[in-house]
Amino acid sequence: MATYGDIVENGLWKQNPGVVQLLGLCPTLAMTTSMVNGFSLGLATAFVMCLSNAAVSPVRKYIPKELRNPVFILIIAALVTIIDLSMNAYVHPLHLVLGIFIPLIVTNCIVLARVESFAAKNPTTPSALDGFMMGFGLACVLAVLGAVRELVGKGTLLSGIDLIFPQAKALVIHVIPNYNGFLLAILPPGAFIGLGCLIAARNWAGSRASKAKPQVGGALKPA
Repeated sequence: MATYGDIVENGLWKQNPGVVQLLGLCPTLAMTTSMVNGFSLGLATAFVMCLSNAAVSPVRKYIPKELRNPVFILIIAALVTIIDLSMNAYVHPLHLVLGIFIPLIVTNCIVLARVESFAAKNPTTPSALDGFMMGFGLACVLAVLGAVRELVGKGTLLSGIDLIFPQAKALVIHVIPNYNGFLLAILPPGAFIGLGCLIAARNWAGSRASKAKPQVGGALKPA
């Protein structure tokens, strides 16, 4: 079983769903027109993954192998419904913006993948942490991609924060005043370009880190 440190590192960096496993691309590309939208959907996904892993792990030994996937999907669907109704009740404006992408968390392959590959084989606490960190890693990618697209496309950051906190409209940061905007950044092609840049940056940073590690052993020097 992986240690808690490994679980955190895998979710945020080594196995990040957004830039390493390339899972959940539909919400990644569609809902990252702003930082607030992207991070909100990612955080909702993180809570669903945490709760679904925590729910599956205690009963994993009692579920027949033939029924694993239907039971897992039923649990995930019930939890997504709870999150969906809660957001509709408490952050209704944001719920309207995210729309169909909240129910579609059920079909997000990363949710079922972590339940199947981790929660079905490990105790409850590590499973819950794994689900949350994987979801939070995806949320970070959505937030960064949304921030880049919003900044280039509109010249602002935190646009739409009032959807969550109605009195916080003053928190919107106008990074580039009197900016006319760059439409491509907030259109689908901008999402593909931005995600490609994030993947390239992550691969570059990972390559630099691996080269910086000291080599274990090595060739023997001639006597």
